[in-house]
Amino acid sequence: MTHEVVNQAPPRAGLNEYLINPALTEAVKRYDAQWASPQLSDVGALVGEPGFQHDAELANIHPPVFASHDRWGNRVDAVEFHPAYHRIMGAAIEHGAHTSCWSAPKPGAHVARAATFMLFAQVEPGHACPVSMTHAVVPSLRFTPDLAEQWLPKVYARVYDPHLHDPAVKTSAIFGMAMTEKQGGSDVRANTTRAVAGSDGTWSLTGHKWFCSAPQSDAFLVLAQAPGGLSCFLVPRVLPGGERNVFRIQRLKDKLGNKSNASSEIELDGTTGWLLGEEGRGVRTIIEMVAQTRLDCVLGSAAGMRQSVAEAAWHVRHRRAFGDLLIDQPAMTSVIADLQLEAEAATWTALRLAAAYDCVDREAVAFRRLATAVAKYWVCKRGPNHAYEALECLGGNGYTESFPLARRYREQPVMAVWEGSGNVIALDVLRAMAREPDSVDAVDRELASAMGVHAAYDQHVRATRRLIGRLPADPSAAAGQARRLVESLALGLQAAVLIREAPAAVADGFVAARLGPDRSLEYGALGAGLDLTGIVARA
Repeated sequence: MTHEVVNQAPPRAGLNEYLINPALTEAVKRYDAQWASPQLSDVGALVGEPGFQHDAELANIHPPVFASHDRWGNRVDAVEFHPAYHRIMGAAIEHGAHTSCWSAPKPGAHVARAATFMLFAQVEPGHACPVSMTHAVVPSLRFTPDLAEQWLPKVYARVYDPHLHDPAVKTSAIFGMAMTEKQGGSDVRANTTRAVAGSDGTWSLTGHKWFCSAPQSDAFLVLAQAPGGLSCFLVPRVLPGGERNVFRIQRLKDKLGNKSNASSEIELDGTTGWLLGEEGRGVRTIIEMVAQTRLDCVLGSAAGMRQSVAEAAWHVRHRRAFGDLLIDQPAMTSVIADLQLEAEAATWTALRLAAAYDCVDREAVAFRRLATAVAKYWVCKRGPNHAYEALECLGGNGYTESFPLARRYREQPVMAVWEGSGNVIALDVLRAMAREPDSVDAVDRELASAMGVHAAYDQHVRATRRLIGRLPADPSAAAGQARRLVESLALGLQAAVLIREAPAAVADGFVAARLGPDRSLEYGALGAGLDLTGIVARA
């Protein structure tokens, strides 16, 4: 017998991904969402099933396919998905990963929805894009009560229907967004798409969009130049009465990762839309959606980190080399512990932010304005290297498409790009600090709340304050220092929540690894004297 399989890890399946994730369960309890634990446990069991994981694989092996015309030559602009993708979407919608916090508001509702979203995104991230946009559209829709009355019941629905129908009769809806154009990118004020008012209250839009997320959606928020300035419009794929709107998909993007999700270029040519919010204040209208999707970028990156470290820890707990289990060998113990510290910091920070969206007081609003941008920059930027290090723990297996970490490695960069790449987010942080100084005060109070426990943390906060204090003295140099400042703020925020809320082993380890005298951003370079086994046990 020449092919007896030994010393390979068994399939990592049949686990409840909620119950075995201590950071997530602890944060859910801490931030007033313990009432959702039974439902979250159901989701955790679902996404841990072999069948769900196989669907995630199928949805990425068989990416969406675009057809401009049907077999008879009629323009259809259709995107066809593998049935596995629709099964995943249906499950996520059924469990409220999209809008449960809006449809049933209560203390902890945003935290519960965030945890649900993270569990689904941990196993299949591509579908999270339309789920996120459908969640995020709610605050923007509320700018125009008539449109909100028409569309909110549809986005609150827990039934997923992928077919395009007359919105007057369809009971559910998925939303997308289309802001960027090829000549502008994040500079949306450079958009050239034009909007002309009709006599019936509708507008006619003509132009293009370089990135349109989830073009199969029922409706979109679109930015266009109206006579009064850049404005936001609601554009459905199907018009009332059943006629198809002019929504020409040019092609699907061939992306590095995010393969199960369709991203496209589109052309609008006399396309019908409805003004959302005030004419000339399109950025103000759609920025509400952007704030929510930026939070979901943090959630998605944190979910990816959880998948990465969980897969790595599973492998090294079952694999032997040089006479011992890999997990028991000091070099590997240090790597897994460090990966877990990063994942825990991301998870706690993500749910701390979600909790701020559960509150409506001025302090929470000010805090989340700055903290969301800071966390989006740092957590998403850490994701790709975290995925790579976890992949390396699996050796050659990790580099093959048969294991999920190759897919995760390609996936993580999109969170850093979507809704503002690094420089865009860093400059937005500066903008918030200049225009909304109460946001700086709120974040500073968050940092101050954890002082007095770790000398290294206290020193980091003082250094961060000095960085902030130097900004007004030299505004011209602020942009060049923006990344340094955002990194310092992000590490402070992560350490603050861990010191206050996480087990001592986690907080001590994170402060030592990221802020202490032996700190290093290289995984596995943890100093001596840390409780690595306590940290690894949580992976």
